[in-house]
Amino acid sequence: MLAITVTGATGNVGQPLLRALAASGRARVTAVSRREPPAPLPEGTGHRAADLTRPDTLGPAFDGAEALFLHDSGAGAHRIGPHDIVDAAKAGGVRRIVLLSSQGVETRPDSASHGGVARALEDAVRGSGLDWTVLRPGGFASNSYAWAESVRLHRTVAAPFGDVGLPVIDPADIAEVAAAALLSEAHVGRTYVLTGPAPTTPRERAAAIGAALGEPVRFVEQTRAEARAEMLAFMPEPVVETTLDILGAPTAAERRAGPDVERVLGRPGRTFAQWAERNAAAFR
Repeated sequence: MLAITVTGATGNVGQPLLRALAASGRARVTAVSRREPPAPLPEGTGHRAADLTRPDTLGPAFDGAEALFLHDSGAGAHRIGPHDIVDAAKAGGVRRIVLLSSQGVETRPDSASHGGVARALEDAVRGSGLDWTVLRPGGFASNSYAWAESVRLHRTVAAPFGDVGLPVIDPADIAEVAAAALLSEAHVGRTYVLTGPAPTTPRERAAAIGAALGEPVRFVEQTRAEARAEMLAFMPEPVVETTLDILGAPTAAERRAGPDVERVLGRPGRTFAQWAERNAAAFR
């Protein structure tokens, strides 16, 4: 049994990753999060409370782990110390790190959040002397949870750039790729760009949620300024600006559905419609 520590264990990637590792029957897993998990963990999975922004909390979480899934810490990524995390992992005995990074490291190198923070974390992992795999997903299908309240109350979705398509990825596919990289040496030294199988627009994603509910969902297009004002309530300004740039004027690479999910998993990635059907309860 391989001892694996999973950070960000309560998140949209962490939860399906815990399930995938448990289902493999090949891992002894420790789930790491800042707080107690909101739902029961898979059978046999332990839990440690720790915070990537506080290196002094990481020792017990990493101790005895052979492989580590390292979450990028999301909106708090600017507060982490990449080399402190890597040092704590090495001190705990970790030999392999699978890092959740971002496609923006390559496509938005001048962005503070991607070219700065995320690149620094990638560089620390690659320079650690440990085995590594880097996962660079594009936009997450689960970002559509932001629409859940308006869909539940008004059967309405409001978003900018209604007809700009991006190949958003189901977090469960990221989790399955991460599980493969944690459990096998075949992925060491690889960087995978992870996308959904085809671009979809916000208007199309609203319609897919409506189809999953069996009721129409109305799409209302916001201006960039309207969307920016909403996003600033929960995201730092540099992240908001980069996100809006990606949503409104994606590069060719950001628009492209890549092959890496199918290469690793041997099947196409899940569509947004499949994600919506599986998560329809959140919008009812």
